[in-house]
Amino acid sequence: MAKEIERKFLLASEAWRNEIERSERMVQGYLNDQGPVSVRARIAGSRAWLNIKSRTLGISRDEFEYEIPLADAERMLDHLTTGPVIDKTRHFVPRDDLLWEIDEFHGENDGLVVAEVELQHVDQPSPHPAWLGEEVSHDARYYNVSLVKNPYSQW
Repeated sequence: MAKEIERKFLLASEAWRNEIERSERMVQGYLNDQGPVSVRARIAGSRAWLNIKSRTLGISRDEFEYEIPLADAERMLDHLTTGPVIDKTRHFVPRDDLLWEIDEFHGENDGLVVAEVELQHVDQPSPHPAWLGEEVSHDARYYNVSLVKNPYSQW
């Protein structure tokens, strides 16, 4: 079974911007956001994925992700989503053998910036760069699936 072990943080400063390796615009929408799993389609550049993730709160969740044809993902986002799409720019910031993914949200979630780092195991130590702020791994408001129903602009 595939596991995602990920910690989420707010940002304390803009200093991370000096370390960006690359950035990519992403859009994603949820085909199912009820019950024990969420199912989403995501487009990043010219590639697309179908993702199935358990709705468990915390840093470790079951996750399955499959690359799909771009045209299929576009159709899913246009016709099958349960709410608005999430629009964000993902910035990739390498630091101490880990890759930080910093999501800068647009649209209804404009102003929200969240840093994520995927780990190999739950107890793996991770660096704490000076630009990192409060950990929000256990706060469901910061999950993308929650931002569809309760956008940052409405907090």
